Amino acid sequence: MSIKPFSWFPSEYSDRLLATAVGASSAFPPVLAPCELNLDPNSFDPNLQPPPVITNPDFRNKIVLADGGVYDNLGLETAWKQNKTVLVSDGGGLLGGEADPAGDWLGMTNRVLSIIYNQVGSLRKRWVIEFFSNHIRDGSYWGIGTDIRNYDLPTALVCPIDITTRLAQTATRLTSLDDTAQQQLIDWGYAVCDAAMRRWVVLDAPAPSQSPYGTFKKP
Repeated sequence: MSIKPFSWFPSEYSDRLLATAVGASSAFPPVLAPCELNLDPNSFDPNLQPPPVITNPDFRNKIVLADGGVYDNLGLETAWKQNKTVLVSDGGGLLGGEADPAGDWLGMTNRVLSIIYNQVGSLRKRWVIEFFSNHIRDGSYWGIGTDIRNYDLPTALVCPIDITTRLAQTATRLTSLDDTAQQQLIDWGYAVCDAAMRRWVVLDAPAPSQSPYGTFKKP
């Protein structure tokens, strides 16, 4: 499957495989990044409007890509500029407390970067919810660490906070999850998305009787 190029992307590369886009999205530094694309600098449209900020040909020989979460983990920047209704799904895990944080250089660096990353995400979350509350944008936010009771939706699937908190603490990994954990995560994503959408976006949508794998059921 090919992907539709961005407006700035050379037309001759419109047949890039979907796998290339997935690879770029999965290029998490430092282990999996970067994803590199070799390009012809002369294939870019010189009449592009608005003009690109970077015009140096050295930046068009090769594009070095990493996971977009490095810049904007909620993917809000572009969507916010172009759309009135914005749906935000946040699968970022919760930052847990550490009673005995690492004291070595590598361990401290990792912890500090995790805190910075978490704080930036928290600020964006508060910002987007405030914009929804003030009707600057329409839409809804749901996250893996959300308490589903906060939506105040009587017909939301029953999702005990102790279970969903445990699911939210599932570590990011390169190995596969066992079937039970995977199904519970899918069910939790389904349930919290359903509650957020029916509470704020599609108010007349019918309530489900249960999540796909039956982990969570109606009241």
